[in-house]
Formats: sequence, C-alpha cells, structure tokens
Amino acid sequence: MIKLKSAEEIELMRESALIVSKTLGILAKEVKPGVTTLYLDKLAEEFIRDHGAEPGFLGLYDFPNTLCMSPNTQVVHGIPNNTPLENGDIISIDCGALKNDFYGDHAYTFEVGEVDEATKKLLKVTKESLYVGIREFKAGNRVGDVGYAIQRYCESFGYGVVRELVGHGLGKKMHEDPEMPNYGRRGRGKKFKEGMVVAIEPMINLGTHRIKQLKDGWTILTADGKPSAHFEHDVAIVNGKPELLSTFTYVYEALGIESDEENEFRQKEFVK
Repeated sequence: MIKLKSAEEIELMRESALIVSKTLGILAKEVKPGVTTLYLDKLAEEFIRDHGAEPGFLGLYDFPNTLCMSPNTQVVHGIPNNTPLENGDIISIDCGALKNDFYGDHAYTFEVGEVDEATKKLLKVTKESLYVGIREFKAGNRVGDVGYAIQRYCESFGYGVVRELVGHGLGKKMHEDPEMPNYGRRGRGKKFKEGMVVAIEPMINLGTHRIKQLKDGWTILTADGKPSAHFEHDVAIVNGKPELLSTFTYVYEALGIESDEENEFRQKEFVK
C-alpha cells in the first residue's frame, strides 16, 4: 500500500535526505587512491550520528555497515573493506539516514583519480537518466512512465539496464510501495499522486544487464565483468510536480563542479 505524505512529513523527509546529501559531500573530499572503503564507512557513521540521525543501512536486513560501497564491476550492496581504492576506479556510495522517524536514501558514483573515457561516459549517461526519470514522476503519470524513460535513454547508448534491482517508495520504512523499476512500459503500473515520495535510482551497466551475486549474500556484480554506475535521488510530488528532497550540491562543492541540473526540480530556493 502506498503511503502518501503530508507537507509536514515531506519536510521531515527532506531533513533526512539532506543529512545523506551532506554525508556524500564530506566523503567526496576523501575519495582518492589509497583510501579504504572501511575508512569512508567510519567517517560516514560518525557524521550521521553527529548530526542527530542514525545510519539507515546499519543493521537493516542485517547489513553490517553504514554505507553500501560498490566499486567498478559491483552494481550495488558492496560491503566496505580494507582494500585501498586505486587510480581509475569508480565507486558507488549508497547511504541512508534515519531522523524524525523518516529515512533518507541517496547515492552517487565517484571517479577515483583518472578514469577512462568509456567509464566516464557511463557515469554521465546514468546520472542524466536519473533526471530523465524524475521528470516523469508527476501526478497522473505511472510507474511505467519513469522506467520507460530511463530504459529508453540508457539503451540508446547500448548500456544494460539492471532488471532485478529497483528504486522504491520511501518513508518511515526504507522500502515502501511502489517499486520503481528502471525499465517498463508507458502507462503501466501504479498511478502517481500528490504526496508520494520515492527513491529513483538507475543502476546501469556498460555491458549486459545481467548480474550475479557473491557468496556474502549482498554484493551484486555485472555478469560480464564490465563497470556499473548508480545514482539515486529522493523525490516527492509537490503541487503535482517532482520536488527533489536530496541534492548533489555538497558533492559538487567538494569536487569543484558547477551544475544547474537540479534547478527544474526545485519549487523553492534551495537553502543549504
């Protein structure tokens, strides 16, 4: 059952989402060759707790850490460890926070040092597809409209769109209805209504859409050993239109990137 949120609840969810956004921002400064994912995980846990929230992933379904850290051929749900990042790596950092009884859930794929051009393009297209999908998340549209838009965009570049893993509704639970696949057919699925909040998260592979899972029960990899990218935003329907609750602003500030990509999805000025 889809749980619609009031205006007040959406603002509480924005607080949770922005804690995650700020966490990704402080991590952006630390993602470099030689750093371990376990070190980044500890930084994130301390930052989240210092800002009055609880790590959203730690212990959820028995997950052992604060962050899902998925480098290179890992799609999602990678477990932090002591292996140093290397020049040329990419790494998806997926983070959750729980505050005021509501979750935020937000992800960004970072470049580590100098990354090859084919992988850079994968990251660029995947992030663009996130906004292509968000644009379709508006009152009266359906789940299939978002999935269709993301799938069509990414497959036009020859990329594989992961089928088994999807975005989701968000609220007092990390995973609520509706499921939000990154593929689909226009006009199919549940209808979007005012007050819906979802996490939209394209998971796009350079090669095949097929995946496999490690014996740890968590880590998902591409079946062909090619890289995968993952970007995620929390989005609410406000006045019938998509409103971003999360932001990449803090990441961009840390990395010296200028971008106006989020402007069309903010109905009021973003206050940091």
